[in-house]
Amino acid sequence: MISEEITLRKLQTLAAFVATGSLPRTAERMQMSTVSVHRALHSLEDAMRCALFRHEGRRLIALPAALALAEAAEDAERTLEIGIRKAREKAGFGAAQLRIGAMYSLTVELIPRLVMGVKLRRPELAIELQLGSNAQLLDKLHTQTVDALLMSLPDEGSLPGLLAVPLFEDQLYLASSLTSPAPASPTADLADYRHEKFVALSDGFATSRDFQRLFSSAGYQPDVVMRVDDIFSLMNLVAAGVGLSLLPGRVSSLFAGRIRFTPLAQEWHSTQRIGLLLQECRERDPNLLALLAEARMLGQQMSAHGLAGQPLASG
Repeated sequence: MISEEITLRKLQTLAAFVATGSLPRTAERMQMSTVSVHRALHSLEDAMRCALFRHEGRRLIALPAALALAEAAEDAERTLEIGIRKAREKAGFGAAQLRIGAMYSLTVELIPRLVMGVKLRRPELAIELQLGSNAQLLDKLHTQTVDALLMSLPDEGSLPGLLAVPLFEDQLYLASSLTSPAPASPTADLADYRHEKFVALSDGFATSRDFQRLFSSAGYQPDVVMRVDDIFSLMNLVAAGVGLSLLPGRVSSLFAGRIRFTPLAQEWHSTQRIGLLLQECRERDPNLLALLAEARMLGQQMSAHGLAGQPLASG
């Protein structure tokens, strides 16, 4: 068993002392005071339970035992450095690849601009995009299958061990086909749609969660004739007149000539907070620092210029 008093810091101090042969030069190399160096060396000697040094006047001389221990300490430090590097590579820290998980809806505008911006900051970086629902993406982050997420931030606030960076807010709209009659009112009261048919996303998606919550508040379960696993299939169903749905404004540009986006009445306003999620322990990863900087800049631009959450005019 290795004594708790034999620490890596003390072993590094010993190796520095053997290399320099001087307490003041050791203190300079280790960025410690001379008194702290002297204390660390004698504490290490006590923990080893054998003599490491002898005194010649005011000088401290390393004995053969100290030389052997210093050599072992250097070997151990090199091995540990290799282990730390390998562990960071396994965790994706500073890797040559950045894996981003995102909701399908964010590929319309945010993701392409974000990827281009990060590539300008770190041209050598290969970027992999993985798409999925909120639930799937959170699982990927926890298992380190992805390095960061762009998604709708959870309503319950911050999650343990995760850093959340809000980027912009988006609104939900009632989506209907342009081939169907226009709503009688400029805003949609969900209480008036009890007898309509709807299409929706499967469980696990942020928009599906909001869909269920809003209709539960309206006091009825909508007649959902079909559920799909991505928002683009959902929009195609709406455009074809299969049913109505609730969609975020950020996807409106894709089907501007086929889908009508009607604002929800004040009572049913629903906001999604879009943001970046990553593990707190990886906040200083150079790849994630570049992603954070670019995401914050794009979030400010999109919010300031109304590029997110505002549907284009449709018939």
